[in-house]
Amino acid sequence: MKIIPVREPLSRLPLHLFTHRVRAGFPSPADDYIEQPLDLNEHLIRHPAATYYARAQGDSMLQLGIYDGDLLVVDRSLEAHHGDVVIAAVNGELTCKVLDTRLGRLLSGNNDFPPIPCTGDTELVVEGVVIASIRYHRVCAG
Repeated sequence: MKIIPVREPLSRLPLHLFTHRVRAGFPSPADDYIEQPLDLNEHLIRHPAATYYARAQGDSMLQLGIYDGDLLVVDRSLEAHHGDVVIAAVNGELTCKVLDTRLGRLLSGNNDFPPIPCTGDTELVVEGVVIASIRYHRVCAG
């Protein structure tokens, strides 16, 4: 997993946001209304000094919609709760998993991967809560 720091100060880049949700089927000509500009930094990053990006690697979180290469927005200032997707260091190795505080383990979002028990022998440090993921859909550059 690659960690990418958020640069401060965050530059503003307001982009237009459509007021109607975009249909995944046949588009409607009436759906071309534009709302106020939306700044993704303002929308995604609540605590700039405590936020970083991480690049997802592997397929252990597929059923939660996190794919290999996705960019994860991680906030270190948030307290991790049961069911949160977190970045955790397990015995010094970073991983992206679901926190199961009830049974003391980390869960994958893929049934092919077993839970990671957080027993007394396991060194576990939650590095942050994943608050969003960004997926690139365009295959070629340009």
